[in-house]
Amino acid sequence: MAKRVVIDPITRIEGHLRVEVVVDDNNKIIDAYSSATLWRGIEVILKGRDPRDAGFMTGRICGVCTYSHYKAGITAVEDALGIEPPLNAKLTRTLMDYALFMHDHMVHFYQLHALDWVDILSALKADPKKASEEAFKYVPKGYNPIATGEDELKQVQETLQKFADRGDLGPFKNAYWGHKTYKFTPEQNLIAASHYLKNLEMQRIAAQLMAIFGGKNPHPQSLTVGGVTCIMDLQDPARLGEYLTKFKQLADFAHRAYYADIAMAAAAFGSEPSVTKPLNLGNFLTYRTMQDSANTWLFDANGYIKDFNLNKFYPIDENKITEEATHSWYKDNEPLHPYDGKTNPDYTGYKDGESIGPDGKMVHTKVVDEKGKYSWIKSPRYDDEPMEVGPLACMVVNYAAGNKKVQAVVNEFLEFTGLPASALFTVLGRTAARMLQTIVIARHGLNAFNNLIDNLKKDQTTVAPYKIDKNKEYQGRFIGDVPRGMLSHWCRIKDGVIQNWQAVVPSTWNAGPADGKGKKGAYEANLIGMTLQDPTKPLEVIRDIHSYDPCIACAVHVMDVKGKKLGALKVDPLYGGCSI
Repeated sequence: MAKRVVIDPITRIEGHLRVEVVVDDNNKIIDAYSSATLWRGIEVILKGRDPRDAGFMTGRICGVCTYSHYKAGITAVEDALGIEPPLNAKLTRTLMDYALFMHDHMVHFYQLHALDWVDILSALKADPKKASEEAFKYVPKGYNPIATGEDELKQVQETLQKFADRGDLGPFKNAYWGHKTYKFTPEQNLIAASHYLKNLEMQRIAAQLMAIFGGKNPHPQSLTVGGVTCIMDLQDPARLGEYLTKFKQLADFAHRAYYADIAMAAAAFGSEPSVTKPLNLGNFLTYRTMQDSANTWLFDANGYIKDFNLNKFYPIDENKITEEATHSWYKDNEPLHPYDGKTNPDYTGYKDGESIGPDGKMVHTKVVDEKGKYSWIKSPRYDDEPMEVGPLACMVVNYAAGNKKVQAVVNEFLEFTGLPASALFTVLGRTAARMLQTIVIARHGLNAFNNLIDNLKKDQTTVAPYKIDKNKEYQGRFIGDVPRGMLSHWCRIKDGVIQNWQAVVPSTWNAGPADGKGKKGAYEANLIGMTLQDPTKPLEVIRDIHSYDPCIACAVHVMDVKGKKLGALKVDPLYGGCSI
């Protein structure tokens, strides 16, 4: 008899996400539903605003993806007004992208996703000497492991033991320790735990890297319609040197820890079905990002692949992008191009049902109405088909398109781990792709830095002039890849103000519900077929969902334009807990 498992909320993500899976008598997932529980109202806020202010507002869509939406808002207006920013501005924005991607990917793996792979309590049983020797197996050629000396690992173990002895694991509590799908040895768990702590230091360096040209982080402030405003920093050799130093520190950690830990996971989890199960959705979509010279981009593919085929690349046609709301809490169900998108909420709630409780018994609960509307996220489609976006899409589509830098890094990793190319299309592959994208940036990111310095010697321009004619109507967009995948912002300007704005974000592509034809998005589609060891401890589901690095705050927000109170958030300043 089919039973439902409800995970609400999915934690260690940005925003509020509820996932429900239906399992058969063998605990195999036969259906899945992704439900975002807050509404994004940014499109409503932007209407009637001066387009030059759009970037500062879109940057507030999310507290994690601040630069992504800031740049998207600025660039969409530039595209609408026909503005071509100077090369110095384009390259500076790319350097800020590098800071964002390295920061985002490393924090995602260690602070948000690692505990799906790493059993912290197992690390207490490790032999630090053996762990130190083990660490040398996984670093790429030419590198030595970091933060894995015997004395360092002993200190990490002592720190973890203090948490365990006081009966409160702090940041490591409320996990499924001892779950059968954890595959690292105690020594491997200790190595990864050490890197978890080390990355807290690297996170600070990455934030500083963004602030060098952004002014601060989060919410950098140096972008403006037409270019960038950080000309004094660009003319200061000390600031340029600071960027170079911090970039190299992050690139070093990416090789000596991040690369090594993913390679270690590939070795340890190769026999775990929930990690190696082939994906069900084989369509992957990406857009070029990170301009590193006047005419080149680090990731230069604009297009997609179908049915997992790495031998055939298809260019993108922007006119084939639509969003619909058959199962989303909005009034207008029909597929619409984002330029014509509508954001009219129509909340219908959940229905009464049953799900498996923490003791394994069925309990009454609210569940999604699978025949009705059940998410605040819409359903984006390309040419009527669901697509997965994200680092995996960026890497495999660029690979298929012949990007030599991407091909070299991917091939090296597959050879180093002994994995076949098909392993890319798994939960392990999606997690590895984030690391591989970081490695491409680490190895080639300084091309943009050097080109910027060369260009500054002959051109100091950072902003292009422009004007807005209030008697004209404009439309424009930003499309590009950000840490979680393909992001696009679409705007119409009339009478000198914003008439319509739509943001189609990566987590909308991946987390959206089924469309009117029953075609599921990536979250829902790829969970089907997975078997749970224990439905009361659905670690397999959480690991899969975390591998996308969900940013539901980007996909949905909540507001009431009439000022009506919709809810309250109470924070306990002593214990850091909160309740709604």
